Amino acid sequence: MRIDKWLSSVNIVKRRTIAQDMVKSGVVYINDIRAKPSKEVKVGDIIKIEYLSGAKFYEVLKIPTTKTIPKSAKDEYAKEIEK
Repeated sequence: MRIDKWLSSVNIVKRRTIAQDMVKSGVVYINDIRAKPSKEVKVGDIIKIEYLSGAKFYEVLKIPTTKTIPKSAKDEYAKEIEK
């Protein structure tokens, strides 16, 4: 699954267009490598998003099979980790 689609599917960002803009502006990293919009996400990848207030890190636990998942199921797909 593409990084922009994964970010919106697991409710890390609200809309896919926002996720696409974040990837294009260079604030999203996969395993410490700047992500391109077409980059595929795999289970076990570490995703870093640089916000103005600091960076957040997420570990990919599962790839969703549907377009969206319930917000209550977010913990099954992504785990926020501290670094």
